[in-house]
Amino acid sequence: MLFSLAVIFLVGLSAAAIFQAIGLPRIIGMLATGILTGTYVLDLLDPKILGISSELRQIALIIILIKAGLSLNLSDLKKVGRPAVMMSFLPASFEILGYFILAPLLLGINHMEAAVMGAVLGAVSPAVVVPRMVKLMEEKYGTEKSIPQMILAGASCDDIFVIVLFSTFVTMAQGGSAKATDFLNIPVSIILGVLLGSLSGFVLFYIF
Repeated sequence: MLFSLAVIFLVGLSAAAIFQAIGLPRIIGMLATGILTGTYVLDLLDPKILGISSELRQIALIIILIKAGLSLNLSDLKKVGRPAVMMSFLPASFEILGYFILAPLLLGINHMEAAVMGAVLGAVSPAVVVPRMVKLMEEKYGTEKSIPQMILAGASCDDIFVIVLFSTFVTMAQGGSAKATDFLNIPVSIILGVLLGSLSGFVLFYIF
């Protein structure tokens, strides 16, 4: 397992630095490392690492979202409240609708499979968006109109929206049916996330 961790960190960071040097995003180097060292190419990773891959992905997502949260200012969010809310679901909705209409015509799949595909491909990747927006905020690009902050906030909520839709579409594709309560999970998840995050923040603030 130690060898696998060394390969992941050393090769991944080296590849990221190489891709950055040639003007490409660092994440492409990390993705290439994952593909090459994975089970379908060189198979260098310990099965124990692969067994906890879902937990490692969750940890990575938590770290990325914490970084996004620490980079946001409440006053900036108040400025972009309505546009950030629109960004959290409108782009993904139109992308899913586009796949729903065009994928059956171009790819020969049914509409429900097209909806699942749209939910997968319409999701925003925090691993791509968060570092770029944080960098723009550090360099003061677009911060006068709070554009990076708006995209950061919208991207975080977009994932919740798309994940709930994806789960619903997969259930329907497997012969199940969608319920109104499934779609209620979207605002409930966002509101609970805000409340729990705020409560945790205040507790940590007073402790430390």
